[in-house]
Amino acid sequence: MNPFTFTQARDLDGVLAALNAGQARPVAGGTNLLDLMKEGVMRPSQLVDINGLDLDQVESDEQGGLLLGALARNADTAYHGLVRERFPLLSSAILAGASPQLRNMASNGGNLMQRTRCVYFYDIGTACNKREPGTGCPAKEGVNRQHAILGTSESCIATHPSDMCVALRALDATVHVQSSSGKRQIPFADFHRLPADHPEIDNTLQPGELITHITVPQADRFMAHSAYIKVRDRLSYAFALVSVAAALDLAADGTIKEARIALGGVAHKPWRIEAAEQQLSGHAAGEDVFASAADAILQGARGYGQNDFKLTLARNAIVQALTTAVRGTDAASGGERHPEGDRA
Repeated sequence: MNPFTFTQARDLDGVLAALNAGQARPVAGGTNLLDLMKEGVMRPSQLVDINGLDLDQVESDEQGGLLLGALARNADTAYHGLVRERFPLLSSAILAGASPQLRNMASNGGNLMQRTRCVYFYDIGTACNKREPGTGCPAKEGVNRQHAILGTSESCIATHPSDMCVALRALDATVHVQSSSGKRQIPFADFHRLPADHPEIDNTLQPGELITHITVPQADRFMAHSAYIKVRDRLSYAFALVSVAAALDLAADGTIKEARIALGGVAHKPWRIEAAEQQLSGHAAGEDVFASAADAILQGARGYGQNDFKLTLARNAIVQALTTAVRGTDAASGGERHPEGDRA
């Protein structure tokens, strides 16, 4: 591991000043950053412990939505009464990720900042455009079973690993950031990037900016009919091959008034196609209309050999998630709100 300095933040202004100087990286739970440092993938010269900042809220905002502090732990967020009662899709997604130990450490802000688990990205002895731009993407012809089928580029076919972020994308969350020059809000749809020609850039944070909190608009209409489906190689401690966050607003006669569908494990960012959701509106919930929406969401998808199976798997997972959501949120959780999951 490369040498680095470690300091504890006294206040937000001090953190922002350090970030603005370009030398520091913030650390909260460290569940991803420290792994990357141990592997030599990331080599920051300065770490600033931000756990002392007052950014650990989980509460209602002024509009009746949800405010999640960047330093609130994933476990505290998932088990919070407000989240479980009014945003069950988010609770289910968080609990599908990581192990209990890691959820106790991982922060909400850090969850958004996770980097891909591509084996070539983690192996500094191999080429990787995300780690070293211009060196190539061996995953395209190599080990790519976990890799993307949507939004890929010639430079990168990696996926974003978060479960929490899939639900936040479905729920139209907003990321709030601050720097020494001020504050700004980033719609969740715009926070993570597709790889294009610059896969080394994961998100749209600007130098010197720090995530302070996340807001989720009021979503009571989706409380009764939501589901998070995660397909993985094993029940515990595995990343999604495909995951689906589905939420439905249903009329009394079963007609779909509004739908939300976001996918994980298939792209460099949580994947959502609003036009596919809109084509469900006004239709009776059923497998045929769900399959049609799935086809629209997956338009343009392609495999790279080992991950070709994801094309069928993703379609089936979308239909399954929507069908499960129709049965009701309680049915989706199976009465169990403590599933094991992958590492966050």
